[in-house]
Amino acid sequence: MTPPSPIDWASWRAEIHATLLFIVRDGEILLIEKKRGLGAGKINGPGGKIDPGETPLECVVRETREELGITAKRPRKLGELHFAMSDVPDILCHVFLARDFSGQPVETEEAKPLWYKLGDIPYERMWKDDIHWLPVLLDERSFHGRFVFEGEEVVWQDMQLDTYWDPEGPRH
Repeated sequence: MTPPSPIDWASWRAEIHATLLFIVRDGEILLIEKKRGLGAGKINGPGGKIDPGETPLECVVRETREELGITAKRPRKLGELHFAMSDVPDILCHVFLARDFSGQPVETEEAKPLWYKLGDIPYERMWKDDIHWLPVLLDERSFHGRFVFEGEEVVWQDMQLDTYWDPEGPRH
């Protein structure tokens, strides 16, 4: 049983709307070492803030191009994450999975590309919430997560699985 949330999620509103993309191919996942901004030094997927007038899908494709110089093919949204943060504005993050891309990943001013075997994902270098939902994404299951952070520590969490409706259904 999840303890009561310290946040009133019914009235919660994200100040930042953002995206993340995880590309999985040939038993490996393409991650980045973030070089600047929120999460600098951490391992994550490419992504970033949604620009005005931009859809989450358009954003995740643009951000991946900017950060790694590649174009994701057929990214599919599988989840949403709501982050109530103690030291940065609250974030709503749309999370995507892709199985292919065009181009060659290159290091940019924003990110260094890193390939990991699916069994060797460096969760210890990632945000503390990732261990709870990234395996769900890798199983191609939909999810909705809510996390309350104090600094870099998760102090409350709630994960709902198979809650995001994908009109195209699962693809394996």
